Parts: sequence; structure tokens; C-alpha cells
Amino acid sequence: MSDLYRPRLLHSIDRDGLAEVARDRRWPKWSTMCHLHWLGLPVLNAVCIPPQHAEDLPSAAALLASATSATRLMVRSDGGVETRDYYRGGNSYPLDEVVPHATRLLAGGRAVMLLEPTNRYINRLTVLLRLDRSGTRGKGSFTIEALGPGYDVGDLTRGGIHPQVQLSMDDVNWRCYAKPWLYDFRVSRFLHQHAEQTRRTQRLDRLATHLPGNTSADAERWLRAHGYTSLWIDSDPTMRVLRTARAWFDAAFAIAMTHPNRDWRCLATAVSDLGDGRSVYWDIVDASRKFGPGVPR
Repeated sequence: MSDLYRPRLLHSIDRDGLAEVARDRRWPKWSTMCHLHWLGLPVLNAVCIPPQHAEDLPSAAALLASATSATRLMVRSDGGVETRDYYRGGNSYPLDEVVPHATRLLAGGRAVMLLEPTNRYINRLTVLLRLDRSGTRGKGSFTIEALGPGYDVGDLTRGGIHPQVQLSMDDVNWRCYAKPWLYDFRVSRFLHQHAEQTRRTQRLDRLATHLPGNTSADAERWLRAHGYTSLWIDSDPTMRVLRTARAWFDAAFAIAMTHPNRDWRCLATAVSDLGDGRSVYWDIVDASRKFGPGVPR
């Protein structure tokens, strides 16, 4: 069998190679990014370095930096079911800090994914797509949750921050495609002043653990000092979400039909408008394989 995890740029892998990696679940973030790219959905260019290829880390980082003309790279880790000490990545580092940071992760037995850098403070739209069904032949539902400028995917997936807009559709047959119409979606909006203030407070509390200082007030000062003020601009992403809902459903249906776990009950993926002209999908999460015992969902 070919070495699936010899480090190589995601955007350089041909369709057969993408399909082969997508079927292999040892490193689920990497395999699902390959799955998304195989489906023709936009993803960041990236490279995966498993622990057995740790010696290739410096050359892999240099290759990705050269291919993307990047002076920073994002570092994520990959390693199957999550535990309480799961590493929460997604930060971008200067090139001279990437290898030392990633080496520590590899030493812990996790794979490292290096990706094109992003700036989580300038996102224009963050969307979570959730697919549910009661059984392999049963009908299910499709849910879209969205946040406007100033937020990132972690706010919806881990931060417990309530979406500004939610679209949901019931009676979805995930085995037989039917084009949805806008009136099929139930639209809920949570844009009143108290909800907006609660979201901003939660966002600042999350950022406080990653920015200089350790309070939400410190996080706010840092953001404003660097010109990242979109969090305080009132925004309503409803119309953009409605315009794109059917395209997101089509992507979700393609994921459902081709997912290697044919017995899936809940799948999710996220989409980000990165605020710099790029919109990308992140990895696909299969809830049944996401968490280890005792880890809260």
C-alpha cells in the first residue's frame, strides 16, 4: 500500500489520492479536508505530518510557505477522538516559530497539520452546517447557524456562543436529493440588544485566554488597538445566509452521500468567509467519533 501520509501539499494531491486519504480515518481532520477538496469545495492548502514522519516537518513547512507565499503558517493537531487535554489549535505563527511549536505536538503522538494562515479577527461570516438523521434510512434535518463579522468557527463549535441567525429544515431525506426552496427553511433571528451584548462578552472572554492580559477588558483593548473593531459594529447576516442556504445544502448533501461512515447520525462542517476574499470549508465532524469517554459534548 502506498504511504498515504508522506507529507505532501493538499492542493497537489490528485483525485484518486484525495479519495484514498478520505477513506482512511487515522487522522480525521486531514482525511476530511481531503474529502471536502475531492468534492470540489474550497479548503485551505495544507500539509499533514504524522509522528512517523516527524523528520519531514521542516521541509514540509518550507514547502507550504513557498507554495502560498506565506510568512506565517497555521498549526493544528490531529489525532482521533478527543480527550480533556485536547490541543485547541488554529493559531498562525511566524515561520521561525512553526517548527518548534509543531515539534512539541508531534512528541505527544499527535499528527500536525500546517495550513495557510488566516486572521480570525477579520472574518466576515462564520457558519456551522449540521446534518442529523434518525437512522440510515430515516429522514433527518439540516441546520445552519451563522455569526457575522468579528467571530470565528470556535465560537459556534466550542465557545457556546448563540448564533445570530439560524435556519433549519425538517423532513430531509439524506438518501434522495430534493432541491430545497427558501420557504422550506424555518428562520430564527437572535439580534436583540441583550443577545448581541451577551455574544460580545462571551467572545471577549474566549479571546482573553489567547491574548496579552487575562481579562475580557484586556482583550477588548488589544482588539481595538490593532484595528479589529468589527465585533462592535451591528450586523445582520440574515440575507447573506438566505442567499447561500441552498448552496450549503447541496454541499451538505454531497458530504452525506459520500461519507465513509454509512451509519452516521450527526455530521457537521463549518464555513468561513475569511474577510480577505477567501471562503473555505473546514473539516467534517462525525459526532459518533469525535469525543472519547467522559468528554462533554
